[in-house]
Amino acid sequence: MADSRSRDAVIQNLRDAGCGCQCVEKFLSLGEEGKTGEQLKLLASHRKELLHRVHEEEKRIDCLDYLIYQMKKEDLK
Repeated sequence: MADSRSRDAVIQNLRDAGCGCQCVEKFLSLGEEGKTGEQLKLLASHRKELLHRVHEEEKRIDCLDYLIYQMKKEDLK
């Protein structure tokens, strides 16, 4: 990260992605140490966590959809 604007942009991107202060600090620290591979692992881990949450929410939506389907089906009888 060459300048403060790009650093600020990276920090904002991490925050927008749902990274907390600890994650942001770790990412920046790893960058200062030149540990790009570790930064990528950190991002991959956060992505995996977010994707897990998406799948959990999809399951909940499926449950609601099924309930709605059942209720409408009963209504048509």
